[in-house]
Amino acid sequence: MKSTHKSKTTLTAEQIAQMADKGEDVSKHFTNHGKMMPAIRRVNVDFAENMLKELDGLVREMNVSRQAVIKSILRQGLDQHYLAKKKRQHLTAY
Repeated sequence: MKSTHKSKTTLTAEQIAQMADKGEDVSKHFTNHGKMMPAIRRVNVDFAENMLKELDGLVREMNVSRQAVIKSILRQGLDQHYLAKKKRQHLTAY
C-alpha cells in the first residue's frame, strides 16, 4: 500500500526567492514568528594610538573581539545618555 503522507522538503531561501520572482505565492513558507533584524551598516572609526591600546587591553581581559567591546561600551554610553536625558526632562517638568 502506498503512503499518502507527503514528505516535507525544506526549500532554501534562494528557491523561495526564485518562486517569489516568478510571482508565485510564497506566504506558506513564512510563519511570522521570527524577528526582523535591522540592517547592519559598516562604519569606520579612527582611534588615537593610546585609546586603541586601552581597547586592546580590554579585549584581552574580556577575551572577546574588539568589535564586541566597542559595541558594548557604545551601548552603555548611549543608555547612560538616554537615562540622563530622561531625568533632565523629568526635573524640568516640575
